[in-house]
Amino acid sequence: MAVICVDAGTTMIKAVGYDGTGAEAVVARQEAGVTRPAPGWAEQDMDAVWDAVASTVRRVVQQLGSGVDFVAVTAQGDGCWLVDAAGSPAGPAILWNDGRAAGIVESWMRSGVVERAFRINGSLTASGLPNAILTWLARHDPDRLERSRALLTCGGWIFFRLTGEIACDESDGSAPFMDPRTRRYSPELLDLFGLEWAARLLPELRDDAHRVAELNRDAAALLDLPAGTPVVMAPYDIASTALGVGAVDTGQACSILGTTLCTQAVVDRLELEGEPSGITVASGVPDRYLRAFPTFAGIEVIQWACRLLGLRDPADLGELAARSAPGAGGLAFLPYFSPAGERAPFLDPLARGAFLGMSFEHGPEQIARATMEGLALVIQDCLIAAGGRPRELRVCGGGAASPLWLQMIADVTGAPVLRSRDAEVGARGAFLTGLVATGGADTIAAAVQEQVRLGDAVEPDPAGSVLHAHLFEDFLALREATAVSWPLLARMRDRSRS
Repeated sequence: MAVICVDAGTTMIKAVGYDGTGAEAVVARQEAGVTRPAPGWAEQDMDAVWDAVASTVRRVVQQLGSGVDFVAVTAQGDGCWLVDAAGSPAGPAILWNDGRAAGIVESWMRSGVVERAFRINGSLTASGLPNAILTWLARHDPDRLERSRALLTCGGWIFFRLTGEIACDESDGSAPFMDPRTRRYSPELLDLFGLEWAARLLPELRDDAHRVAELNRDAAALLDLPAGTPVVMAPYDIASTALGVGAVDTGQACSILGTTLCTQAVVDRLELEGEPSGITVASGVPDRYLRAFPTFAGIEVIQWACRLLGLRDPADLGELAARSAPGAGGLAFLPYFSPAGERAPFLDPLARGAFLGMSFEHGPEQIARATMEGLALVIQDCLIAAGGRPRELRVCGGGAASPLWLQMIADVTGAPVLRSRDAEVGARGAFLTGLVATGGADTIAAAVQEQVRLGDAVEPDPAGSVLHAHLFEDFLALREATAVSWPLLARMRDRSRS
């Protein structure tokens, strides 16, 4: 057996070849360019993304040296990937972290639309979701909508190029238009957002029993694979990552320390009451959902701090942070750096980051420490919104390579932290999905038991947990006090652009 799984992230496209034992035998990576043609915008060239997928898959095929049983695809979620009647891009993809529709979301918040939508599907809307982007396009680029045939996500675009089929996995469809109780698009939600006209653009929703199609001739020739090879549409990246790290049952949680800092808990019932927060996603496991909290800013904050401090990479930031005592000498950090504001666990398009309490007593060590602590505190904020402390927290992504950060996260959350041994965990989740979809495993739980391997747990330090509990209380108080300045800062930004 050999399998190829694609994980098309926001900044990196990966293709992973698995051998007959299920081990990662080959990994090919290629950067995916994100363009920002205007303040707050984030776009990608759809054809360039497909070319990167084809290139990485071909490299894996060449190195595997054996027949491929199936190809599985997972990718970044949300955004707006429109295609025309010929199946060509109707324009550049508008991404999940795009902020151009922030004003639209603000108006929906003020009018109560956001809360009413949450009571239907358990998801907060945000500027990078297709409801907000479609509304923006209707106002500013109606010609693009006129020539569009279907609204896809990144995974749906790649699946279409591989198979010729227009479809959407239930995880991708969960927000903002799907009612998770019926697993169908909700006319009530479309009406609520004033998007009844957009129903014609929505692709067919595919459930767990309808994930497989055949590789078409054009794609087969491009990828050096036989036409008819099974192609599996796996859940989108945050759900596939939860599967890949083995978080499939209630009481389990995981955190993706990547472009988004996405913390998610597995639940077995819908939570549509209480304070609206996060999103609810079909998990790829029967009768299980993910309460997911994908922030707008994650590892990019670490990379920003490295540039600020003149460091080569995040490992250097960790070494610098280790020279500071916990608490960073009273320096606090709010890591809300995205131009789109923040969406998890709270929604505020105007949210902005800050260092608070800075004085001449603080140097690079304290800045590095405060940056890492601020992001760890966001994980705790999201876990509490998801329902409290899990029995364990499984982690993956580039940030999971930092022992110091993992210890901070364990101390902040009070939960043992376990790191996946896979290099590409989203691809592992697509692999597990493909095994079940093609008959290679009976259930996801059985596939996880056989295929998922974790490292040793990082246990919370009791003294560190006490300190970080105080830091978390202070973090929330400082955010509340600072949030009153966010509208003023927005007006200042507007004046500076005029």
